[in-house]
Amino acid sequence: MTSNHIFKALVNWNLSEGETTKTSRGFSRNHSVKITNKADLKVSAAKAFHGDEACYNPEDLLLSALVSCHMMSYLYVCAQHKIEVLAYSDEAEAVLEVESSGKGSFKSVVLNPVVRIKDASQKELALRLHEKANKLCFIANSCNFPISHRAEVVF
Repeated sequence: MTSNHIFKALVNWNLSEGETTKTSRGFSRNHSVKITNKADLKVSAAKAFHGDEACYNPEDLLLSALVSCHMMSYLYVCAQHKIEVLAYSDEAEAVLEVESSGKGSFKSVVLNPVVRIKDASQKELALRLHEKANKLCFIANSCNFPISHRAEVVF
């Protein structure tokens, strides 16, 4: 059985948004994204694309969605296997390739999760569960680029 869930976002841009209304490319990239009952996101292009580096950019948000979704999927499968996770961190990295035409896409993401578990005897299972988490992750399942894991388990 399948079920559908609807997510909505509202983007707002105007010429006066942000401190700079004109750039070398003729328009500000600063805008806001609104999601009902949540804090607004201030978004711009990445600095490399003439954006405001103080704002989130779509590339940041895609990577953060991926690492967050993987972590939640991982915590879920660990709970299923009675692995007590005490801490989780991940310093992930994405590679974006941009052609001379301006067309670009992500080519790969490497997740580097460091997971602290309570029971050292569960280390091997805890490492293997990253693959299962990747298969469950909604965001990973929506990506058309490889996602690899360099996981570490500590006690």
